[in-house]
Amino acid sequence: MTRELSIHELTLTCGKERLCHRLSFSVVPREVTTLMGPSGSGKSTILSWISGALSPAFKAEGTLTLGDESLHNRPIEERGIAILFQDDLLFPHMNVFDNLLFALGRGPQKSRVQRVRKALVEMGLQELEKRFPGELSGGQKARISLMRALLSKPDAVLLDEPFSKLDKPLRKSFRSLVFDTIWRMEIPALLVTHDEDDVPENGRIIKLGGFAKK
Repeated sequence: MTRELSIHELTLTCGKERLCHRLSFSVVPREVTTLMGPSGSGKSTILSWISGALSPAFKAEGTLTLGDESLHNRPIEERGIAILFQDDLLFPHMNVFDNLLFALGRGPQKSRVQRVRKALVEMGLQELEKRFPGELSGGQKARISLMRALLSKPDAVLLDEPFSKLDKPLRKSFRSLVFDTIWRMEIPALLVTHDEDDVPENGRIIKLGGFAKK
């Protein structure tokens, strides 16, 4: 079942500094909504709050729902939200297969192995399963990171500048892969970026830090 991700009247503060005030918006399945704004405007902090990893230095008020379910008091592992960062964050001591297997958490070993092998075949990366991150190209690392984020079949995905460290041709192809995958999985996605070229065509932009919302 596909469900929209909704943020309602979120206010974020750090000491006396207020990053956002009564911010409300929803992201529907198959949609990529983009948060933009200058450094320090709270974009990545909002993603941390949504994922459940907000630093104790910040205070948050507001509600977060996925469909009809409140996520406010749920731990990270029970929110059903994946996150893709600008760094691949692959474990350097694990090969590709074990990195992906780790993302699935607990469960019957046979079914976990089958899911990883199926995902590698679907992405055309089965020949990489025994390689270590240090043996991969930038594009290969990016695709493996995407696979690892989505293998658990999340209900929503957060994209924290995942294209920023890629060169221009690779950035364009990986961006298309990410957006096509999100559309195919029918899940909502929230993107943080500084580059308007990263925004999908006709995508909605929410600008922070004194900018108008559109």
